[in-house]
Amino acid sequence: MSRRGHGAEVIALGEVMLRFDPGEGRIRTARSFQVWEGGGEYNVVRGLRRCFGRPTAVATALADNAVGRLVEDLILQGGVDTSLIRWVPGDGIGRSARNGLNFVERGYGIRGALGVSDRAHTAVSGLAKGDIDWDQVFTANVRWFHTGGIFAGLSDTTVEVAGEAMATARRHGVTVSYDPNYRPSLWADRGGPDAAREVDLHLARHADVVVGALSLTGPRPGHARIRADEAADALTEVAGLLPSARVLATTLREVPSAGVNDWASAAWSPRTGPVIGPRMPGLQVLDRIGSGDGFAAGLIHGLLTGDDSRSGGWTTACLKRALAYGTAHGALTMTTPGDVSMATLAEVEALMTDGSAAVTR
Repeated sequence: MSRRGHGAEVIALGEVMLRFDPGEGRIRTARSFQVWEGGGEYNVVRGLRRCFGRPTAVATALADNAVGRLVEDLILQGGVDTSLIRWVPGDGIGRSARNGLNFVERGYGIRGALGVSDRAHTAVSGLAKGDIDWDQVFTANVRWFHTGGIFAGLSDTTVEVAGEAMATARRHGVTVSYDPNYRPSLWADRGGPDAAREVDLHLARHADVVVGALSLTGPRPGHARIRADEAADALTEVAGLLPSARVLATTLREVPSAGVNDWASAAWSPRTGPVIGPRMPGLQVLDRIGSGDGFAAGLIHGLLTGDDSRSGGWTTACLKRALAYGTAHGALTMTTPGDVSMATLAEVEALMTDGSAAVTR
């Protein structure tokens, strides 16, 4: 990790993988792939940088080989600061540390999206407490720190790193957000959904803002399906589990087909109670991967521009605007390929205003 100052306003902790995209084809029959970078936590700061113009950095680890340097190059193209990357020496074949790969089909019609991860024994999964000097990371410039259940699910040590980072951020007065973002494949041989829920509740209790909060409903992740008209009660229920939370937020999605989704959002805070965000029924989808991260980026941007104080919290108007930023940005993320957002702030704000897809000349 570089010792130079990062100058970031928002920092994310998570894995950054190479995404291999067969376009309209299938993974198992592909002869060529488009390559992108992506990762649940990274996508948030990438969107905040490229769409919303906020200086961001990603804390992660990569094996120091040509593949790792390709990931770095893609991160640099996204404008995200790379000075917090921990470079792990490669051994030539990835025996001790490697870089993660993610093969993703977008799906079409009745055929849903498909992800095939190749991410075991990656450099970032070997991060342990003490590897990163978080007191140095959280300088006076940092206002927000984001991490989530994907990073925490990589290994037993990454759970500890996430907790260490969140505690240090709060000690420095930095707002902390957490997205449970449950991935069954990460927990298949580590206690399954019950272990994931235990970790999520442990870490989310140390967050100011929880994105994807509805994944904490039901007895285990993925068990409960919450409809839009049930969101307010469900968020209030989750609030009882997280007494320190200042905002709980969630997307709401129904999936008639891979190419058409009903898209909406909702939030809760102690000051406002439940707040319902915009609804976009029948949204045309090119690639849904990363849309939740796009929502998180827009929400964080809206909250950073709001009127929060530690005593009073965000107003209803501010929370509604933050939901609008998140919903519009997440929707636009679904209109382009790859994990990361290609939307502009002007496009997001135009969609917030009138939702028009008219031609701009």
